[in-house]
Amino acid sequence: MEFDCIIRPDSNPDNMDRSSILFLCTHNSARSQLAEAIMRHHFGDRFDVYSAGTERTFVKPEVPIVLDESGISIEGLTSKTTADLGDPVMDYVVTVCDDAKENCPYQPARKRVIHQAFKDPSSETSSQEARLDAFRKTRDEISQWILGTFAPEMMDQR
Repeated sequence: MEFDCIIRPDSNPDNMDRSSILFLCTHNSARSQLAEAIMRHHFGDRFDVYSAGTERTFVKPEVPIVLDESGISIEGLTSKTTADLGDPVMDYVVTVCDDAKENCPYQPARKRVIHQAFKDPSSETSSQEARLDAFRKTRDEISQWILGTFAPEMMDQR
């Protein structure tokens, strides 16, 4: 199967050895936003990083708070759908919630489609501090998974 080379406006055509990765979730408001920012922070030199949802909503206000606590940039984080991205074919597609895996239209990947579900921190409603703690926990779980999965030495083993 052949794929046409997709050059996105924000891609660097002089650096074609970069891989592209898309994190998918239902609303593109929490987990996929966290994953996009964390991946870009750690591996933005090797990956063009995107996130999208099955429907566009808004970025949860806790996302920038917990990212800022870790020194991770929130620049460019907005809720979007794959259609907003122009329905590109990515090297890696990662679904980060079970609902996206079940309800997303099939999103092909050049190299690998990965499903790695994380608990939705938005489901915590007992108090604002408990909610922030839930977002922190999800941030840390996503960060650990990304580092363990996409670090160069891990990629060489695949």
